[in-house]
Amino acid sequence: MLLGGAGAFGYSRREELDRWWWRYSGAAAPRVEGEVDHGGAEWIPASGANLRRASRPRDFGIDRVVVHMPEATYDVTLRVFQDPSHRASTHYVVRSEDGHVAQMVRELDVAYHAGNRAFNERSVGIEHEGWADQPEYLTEAMYRSSATLVAGICARHGIPVDRDHIVGHREVPEVVRVCPGSAWDWDRYIELVRSERDALG
Repeated sequence: MLLGGAGAFGYSRREELDRWWWRYSGAAAPRVEGEVDHGGAEWIPASGANLRRASRPRDFGIDRVVVHMPEATYDVTLRVFQDPSHRASTHYVVRSEDGHVAQMVRELDVAYHAGNRAFNERSVGIEHEGWADQPEYLTEAMYRSSATLVAGICARHGIPVDRDHIVGHREVPEVVRVCPGSAWDWDRYIELVRSERDALG
C-alpha cells in the first residue's frame, strides 16, 4: 500500500513538473520563418529584442486582444518595432488607407506591447496606424480589416467577442495611455468582429 501510494505520488509530481518544464524551459513550438497566423498578412518581423519566444497557448493561455494606436504612420511603426533599442513590439499592424495587415510577431510568442507583463503573456496586440486625436485615420478599410483579423484570433484561441476580452490599451491595468482614443467606435467595431466571427462558423 505504501509503495503504491508513493508511486502514485511520484507520477503526479512528474506530471506537474512536466507542465512547469514546458512553461519555463524556453522550449519553443516548431515554426517556419515567414509563416503568418492571419491569412493575407505580410510577414515583417520585429526585432527579437522586442519580444519573448514562447509556445502559447501551451505555456500562456491567450484570452485577450489589445487594440492600440501608435501615434505614428504605418511605416514609422514598423521601423520602431524593428529597432532593438525600442524594447517594444506588437503582433500586428493595420494600415489606415487600405487595411493592409503586417504581422511582426507570431501569436505563439509574447510581444512587449501592453506595458504589463501579465497582459503581454495573455494577449495579442494590434496597432492601428494613426493618432488618437485624428479620427480621419479610422477608415472603413481599417475597421473591416481589423475586425476580420480579430475574428480569426478569437476563433483560434476561443476568445469571446465582447468588451471584456477585446480591450483598448488604456484599459490595461497599471498603464496610463489614451489609445486607441475617444473616436474609436467600440460598438461598431465589436459588431463587425462578431459578424466576421459568426461567418467563420
